Order: sequence, then C-alpha cells, then structure tokens
Amino acid sequence: MAKRAAKRSLTRSATAAKSQPKADRPFAPGYGIVGAEDGKGLLPWAWVAKKMSNCRTFWLATIHAGLHAGQGRPHVMPVWGVWLDDAFFFSTGRKSRKGQNLAANPACTITNDDGEEAVVAEGVATQVQVEDAAALERIATAYQKKYKMDPRSMGEPIFRVQPSRVFGFVEKTFPQSATRWKL
Repeated sequence: MAKRAAKRSLTRSATAAKSQPKADRPFAPGYGIVGAEDGKGLLPWAWVAKKMSNCRTFWLATIHAGLHAGQGRPHVMPVWGVWLDDAFFFSTGRKSRKGQNLAANPACTITNDDGEEAVVAEGVATQVQVEDAAALERIATAYQKKYKMDPRSMGEPIFRVQPSRVFGFVEKTFPQSATRWKL
C-alpha cells in the first residue's frame, strides 16, 4: 500500500515538473520574423492545445512509399483525430496510402484546418499497441465525444504522433506572433 502511494506521488511530481515546451521564433528569412528574446508576442502552448482540440478535420502529410519515379513525393489527406497529452491520435487503414507510407517512413506532419490560425506539428507516428488498453480507452472516449464513433471498431491501427516541432501562425498578428516550439 505504501509503495503504491509512493509511486502515485512520484508520478504526480514528474507530471507537475514537466515543463511547457520552450517557445521561440521560427527561422523564416524574408518574412519579417525577428527574434523574441523577451518572449513578447510568442503564442502560449495552451493555444496549440485549444486549436488542436477544437479542430474537426486535420491534414496529414506523409511521404510516398514505393520504388517508382514519384518516390519521396508528399502525400496529403484529411483525417479525423484527437489531441491528448500534447500528442495527436488518429486511425487509418493499414492498406491505405497513408498506412503504407507510415509503415515505410513514420515521419509525418499534422495541421489543423484553419489557415488564419494555423498549427503545424511535425513528428513521428507510432502505432498504439493493443496491449495498452487504458490509452486506447482514453482515445476511444475522446473520439466518441467528438465524432460519435469508436476508432477501435474499424479494426485498423491507431497512431500516436508525438510532435518534435510545432509551429503556430496567426494571420492577423503575423509576423509578431509566429511561434515555434521544440519538444
């Protein structure tokens, strides 16, 4: 009993100690973006979570798999997904172009569908394991609330994209608010 309480305490401490991603300005020569050493104008990380949580349809960019002349070209398609714990979760068919591309190269980019307040998240897609029942249940609950469906019912993989880099752009305040987070 004491061990379990100590473990919960350690988990809470680690969670509380987890800092927000560090924000800075993206490198974009020619766009008038200048440094923000004082943090002025940078978007807060909570803005990303709000934009991603409120978005219904996202855009997923993958790299074409295959050994043909078009190898390496991008492939972009709309997907449904949920933002949980600073990561993006979505499902796609194993045999779909997206699924085949991710099997060959898990690097991908996810964007929301709002060009006026855009979020661009770059990362690597990893399949959520069937053994991780608690995670799958949380994902299914979020999908059910948002889309009125359970992605597990499709019998296809559910992916987690843990962003390594996220960009935020607000058209009305660009370039003063352009923000990059490295995770």
